[in-house]
Amino acid sequence: MPDAQLVIPDDLKPADGRFGSGPSKVPADAVAALGATGGTLLGTSHRRQPVKDLVRRVRAGVTDLLSLPDGYEVVLGNGGSTAFWDVAAFGLVREHAAHFVCGEFSGKFAAVTRGAPFLGEPEVRSAEFGSAPALAAAGDADVYAWPHNETSTGVTMPVRRIGGTADGALMLVDATSGAGAIPVDVTETDVYYFAPQKVFAGEGGLWLAACSPAALERATQLRAERWVPPSLDLTIAATNARQDQTYNTPAIATLWLLAHQLEWMLGQGGLAWAAARSAESARRLYGWAEASPFARPFVSDPQLRSPVVGTIDFDDAVDAARVAAVLRANGIVDTEPYRALGRNQLRVGMFPAVEPDDVAALTGCIDHVVEHL
Repeated sequence: MPDAQLVIPDDLKPADGRFGSGPSKVPADAVAALGATGGTLLGTSHRRQPVKDLVRRVRAGVTDLLSLPDGYEVVLGNGGSTAFWDVAAFGLVREHAAHFVCGEFSGKFAAVTRGAPFLGEPEVRSAEFGSAPALAAAGDADVYAWPHNETSTGVTMPVRRIGGTADGALMLVDATSGAGAIPVDVTETDVYYFAPQKVFAGEGGLWLAACSPAALERATQLRAERWVPPSLDLTIAATNARQDQTYNTPAIATLWLLAHQLEWMLGQGGLAWAAARSAESARRLYGWAEASPFARPFVSDPQLRSPVVGTIDFDDAVDAARVAAVLRANGIVDTEPYRALGRNQLRVGMFPAVEPDDVAALTGCIDHVVEHL
């Protein structure tokens, strides 16, 4: 039977077939509620009170969800986490950084600081994809950078201050796909940065960063020492954030979806609730894979397995790309692996907006497809 004609019975399918690792599932009720705002927000000035109130809701929601201590500030700007790497290179790294790489995205940040002509060669400690390097001091590095959750590989790393570092070294944690669904003590970081298109069920194009006083002071010092493009200037972004706005025009729909998801998560029980919900989805996915005759978790160490992005390897006898294609033809989408890994696997987003029962249903659909290929 041609793959496109293989039909998955409706009673096996998840209620919602979106399992992307970012962009991730945006709940239909959120889209409807956004539409109901009519002309009160969309198409209005981001310098006026309605949108400034929206930014205030976002900043307050992040502060509450992450239990930020006094002195930490929520800063935001346009461009997503990729743009924030440039922000950090200009405004947080004084001379050189130490990077801990366990996937494509942590490697891309290392490439940014390596390519910056005003910075020294970074210290890069890498692990084979599917595992993680140990966090350890690296000489006189003034910034340490690693992911809380590596979206490409489904590896999660600890968040803690590294001992034995040079005085004043800053800890930068990329929480793009982890913030809001993995427990964290943000005081163990100086910058905990992320974007709304993963855990927060929104659209891309925005970065947010919980910044310590030390990080903001570093940005102020470096701005006085080197030219920084205004759109990548953390001090300008912080000044605007304190006024509940961004330096340049944001996507208002993105802000609204982010505020909506933050308030929904807080209403359900906050970070503890969200983390437990994603952990339950992960328990079902990894439990299925460990019991499967043809699949297994890509990340062999259970302590490193992500609760929000599950990567599942398949035996050579099963073509994961064909499985993903059949799933997509049946309305179950975005289970393909990260393109650069080149592995015979599926990747499953298990963010809080995804129902654990839908993750369980997905595993049943995979079994059905493999049986009938």
